[in-house]
Amino acid sequence: MQEFFRKTDYLFICLLLIIILIMILFWALSIGTVKLPLEKIYFTIIEQLQSGTSIETIGKGPVHDIIWLLRLPRLVLAAIVGAGLAVCGVIMQAIVKNPLADPYILGISSGASLGATAAILLGIGVALGENFVGISAFIGAFTISLGVVFIANLGGKANSIKLLLAGMALSAVCSAFSSFIVYFANNKEGMQSIAFWLMGSLSGAKWDSIFIIAPIVMISILFFWTQSRILNLMLLGDEVAITLGRDLHIYRQVYLLVSSLIVGFVVYAAGMIGFVGLIIPHIIRMLVGTDHKKLVPISALAGAIFLVLADGLCRIIIPKTELPIGILISLIGAPCFVYLMIKKAYGFGGN
Repeated sequence: MQEFFRKTDYLFICLLLIIILIMILFWALSIGTVKLPLEKIYFTIIEQLQSGTSIETIGKGPVHDIIWLLRLPRLVLAAIVGAGLAVCGVIMQAIVKNPLADPYILGISSGASLGATAAILLGIGVALGENFVGISAFIGAFTISLGVVFIANLGGKANSIKLLLAGMALSAVCSAFSSFIVYFANNKEGMQSIAFWLMGSLSGAKWDSIFIIAPIVMISILFFWTQSRILNLMLLGDEVAITLGRDLHIYRQVYLLVSSLIVGFVVYAAGMIGFVGLIIPHIIRMLVGTDHKKLVPISALAGAIFLVLADGLCRIIIPKTELPIGILISLIGAPCFVYLMIKKAYGFGGN
């Protein structure tokens, strides 16, 4: 299989993955408390696209409402979130030159968690509107990313090791403050809200938020795709890059901030969903190699497929109950993380 993927043109692989994504989307639209035939789903989607009317127009029937107001928004959001997290994983692994890195390793998740905890238990950011928890989480994630860049640049230019250490330090600080707030707030309802938010969920997907998040994520992914040469150079190290006339210092910081922008909006929309940025890039790298011109678009599509599939499974694993997607992803991702650590440490399993 590795030989097939490495010899096949990556545009053909992308086309194949797009077809698979569409098939899985139709499958996920058909399952749930109310099962829908694929033919009815197809005609309902085509009818709405050709009607030229608002999706929320009253009187279009229960099937239309189930597809366009309930299932399709969360599946589109799942695809966007999966693509964004997978590409962020690719970028983080290039920045720190470590295949075990993911979008949350540089403290971004702890920053988001602190923002959400402060919003829920202390009411910080209430003036931002009904989505103040998500917005506060985004602000927390982005602020910590800026802090990581600032600390890593103290005493000289930032490098992969300094970024990693700065991220770990700020992550510990954020976790301590979050625990401090939870301990003194003594709010059981707030603690339940935090726990639910930290488990991740796509059930609150709305078209309004998708129309904001989708362009940001897609433009960021396109930006990273145009940076494939610099990303390839990062894998060779700063010394080699300097001899080739490239200083990776500024690129590393820009990539970190753009990745934080993606993760911040993902956290805003879906809560905390880990391990996607670890699992997908590693699998795709084994199949297509380390060239980021292939790795970025293929990882984006694979991440979208993975999360849409996971969201569908969350709705059918336990009858009449929806399993939070963060739990399912963690059940898959944690063993994979342990395997990758063992493989990296002892060289098991080959490439």
